[in-house]
Amino acid sequence: MIACLRPLRLLALTALCMTLCGAPRAYSTDTATGKGTVYYLAPTLFDEFQTESMRYIETTFGSIGYKVTTLDAQNRADLQLNQLDNVIIFKPAAVVIAAVDYDSVLPGIDAARAAGIRVLVYDRQITGTRVDFTSVVGTVEIGRISAAEVLRLLNERRSGAEGLVLQITGDPGDSYTLDIQKGFDEEIATYPGVRVITKAAMQWEPTNAGDIVENQLLVNEDIDLIFVHAAHLAVPIVGILEARGRKPGQVMMASTGGLPVGLELIRQGWIQVDVEQPLYAQIRGMAMFMDKIIAGDSLAIGNYEVTGLQARLVSEKWGPTLVIPGRAVSLENVEETRFWGNQQPPADLVKVLK
Repeated sequence: MIACLRPLRLLALTALCMTLCGAPRAYSTDTATGKGTVYYLAPTLFDEFQTESMRYIETTFGSIGYKVTTLDAQNRADLQLNQLDNVIIFKPAAVVIAAVDYDSVLPGIDAARAAGIRVLVYDRQITGTRVDFTSVVGTVEIGRISAAEVLRLLNERRSGAEGLVLQITGDPGDSYTLDIQKGFDEEIATYPGVRVITKAAMQWEPTNAGDIVENQLLVNEDIDLIFVHAAHLAVPIVGILEARGRKPGQVMMASTGGLPVGLELIRQGWIQVDVEQPLYAQIRGMAMFMDKIIAGDSLAIGNYEVTGLQARLVSEKWGPTLVIPGRAVSLENVEETRFWGNQQPPADLVKVLK
């Protein structure tokens, strides 16, 4: 299917956007100070993480002098590849891509870089070819931070790090959840008093998470804590616990992602801690380096502060990669605007590296 769609690269951009991706969202800057156009190739605009990413990429890159156009791939790898092919014709300064599929997009990335276009990878790491910059969350670190928070909660309840934890991962084909599980399991393994049962919610489907909890409660009434790898999986679990007469906090919960629904469940007392994926920091990290990336300057490997987080720039075989840790959200700090789930992005200007 991809092969038959590739001739569309000869279409004008307006026709492309109307037929393939609908009218694109764009943020334009003053042309007197404009540094060029950046295309953001979004995997989908279906969920809140993706729409907030689009909004903040447009405003952040716009604030440092770039015109931004977003294209929505509607979760279709073939459509995203065609969008990338067509964008190359217009010679933008850069393309920021969050890939629908890590492998399908590789030919387009190679073609863009061969045409002198800088390629930045956001959120969904691509390791199969060389890119100019990658900005990702440290997913293994999220798992480790989550484990530390779970151990803290168990210790506060039982005066010791012990108890039964039900870990509900996302789809096992997703590296995001596999990395979180790796970090979590490695940290928990050093505490023999904590027993972990791990089940996968296939396709990240909340009803699958609900079924897991319902089945586990039949054989393990003494579950102390449920750790879900994304807060949206907790929604049906709350209903199941309520139906069994459980009050908020009786069975503790932890989650990851920083989703608005997760922050709301913290306020309600159902979730005790969520380890956020730092959306704002990931985008600001790209913007910090953007001028140097466009100029082709070398980037200094090392530690950088991004929105108060200690990020590290490392050299990987696919290119320089900025890895940013998550941070824990609890009832004590849930109202802070730095958490993207509150959807109040930072208003201060990005300090672009020179």
